[in-house]
Amino acid sequence: MIKFKNPPSILGYASVGGKEEYEGPLGAGLDFHDSENRFSEKTWEKSEASMQRIALNLAISGCKGEKPELKYIFAGDLINQCTSSSYGLVDFEVPYIGLFGACSTCAEGLALASLFVDSGYADCTAAVTSSHFCSAERQFRFPLEYGGQRPPTAQRTVTAAGAFLLSDRPGKIRVHDVCFGITNDGGITDANNMGAAMAPAAVDTLMRYFDETSTAPDDYDRIFTGDLGFEGWSLVKELSKEQGRAFGENYDDCGLLVYNRELRDMHAGGSGCGCSAMTLAAYILPKMEKGELKNVLFVGTGALMSPTSVQQGESIPGVAHLVHLVADDRR
Repeated sequence: MIKFKNPPSILGYASVGGKEEYEGPLGAGLDFHDSENRFSEKTWEKSEASMQRIALNLAISGCKGEKPELKYIFAGDLINQCTSSSYGLVDFEVPYIGLFGACSTCAEGLALASLFVDSGYADCTAAVTSSHFCSAERQFRFPLEYGGQRPPTAQRTVTAAGAFLLSDRPGKIRVHDVCFGITNDGGITDANNMGAAMAPAAVDTLMRYFDETSTAPDDYDRIFTGDLGFEGWSLVKELSKEQGRAFGENYDDCGLLVYNRELRDMHAGGSGCGCSAMTLAAYILPKMEKGELKNVLFVGTGALMSPTSVQQGESIPGVAHLVHLVADDRR
């Protein structure tokens, strides 16, 4: 666990989503959406790149007072070589650090961007990430028209992007500390059950964090993992109970918040880098701004697989990075 001496503030943030996301429970919190999921582009990969560009521009323009000057951008996505991030952010002409943490990329980017601000190497940094249903499906389940059936444990890749500005300026919401995850391989080989692959990593990170901070789940207003979906969320509750720290009503998962599974068949819920990023920007941070939440653990979870590893039948390692968010300068 790394506790910051000068906790960075979240100076600005924005979220962008597609049709299904806009029509979901968090849709009203989106800053921009496209009902065709195209974002004025011809290919899905370019559409995802456009989402990142739009999200970062909105995050910058939404800042109050003098517009910040970005010193570094930390960004990543699910596509090979993180091309959506590289192409989407090239016009900003800011030093770019490409990341891959799978669906944990939002938390990973926030943690690293915060470290640069806390250390004094930069007064303003950005963390950006995205996922797109069609670009992700092209990698893992091509062609889209194949229509292969999915088991109940499968999750839908969220079409969304989130951008967050970390600054040394005073702000209502601060990143108090972070805890980087340890890669955890539970032997899961089913790419349609990523929740089970990631759940042990989430529990490991949370338990290490509780041990190092001498805290318990009930000490926080809310604990959000993401994106485990129903399968992983249920498994986390079981594993945490076995560890003697059972999670209560204050525990939720981003994969369960983006879509309404009762109204629309989304199987186990949402997944993808954009899932937790959208939930953070469209739901969690606005609640913290309003004072409805003050002490939050945001735990991004990622299944560290690739198309090649899946085709070779390899097991899926998981990782989870924790970001502790505090409102009203609480220490």
